[in-house]
Amino acid sequence: MLKLRMRREAEQNARAMKRLTQIEMSITGLENEDLLDLADIFAEKPETPIAQYAFAEMGRRKISL
Repeated sequence: MLKLRMRREAEQNARAMKRLTQIEMSITGLENEDLLDLADIFAEKPETPIAQYAFAEMGRRKISL
């Protein structure tokens, strides 16, 4: 039972990491205007993960709201 649970948790972690990578890639793949729109949506909640990714990508591209 323990091995089955450990394997299931490992698979869940792998799926979560894959989704996270896909989200990151989606944000970095946005055009500047779309990235600014996304950042504007999350401007009031900058502590959220999506906002952090958006603002980090804006910093990398040297653009701002």
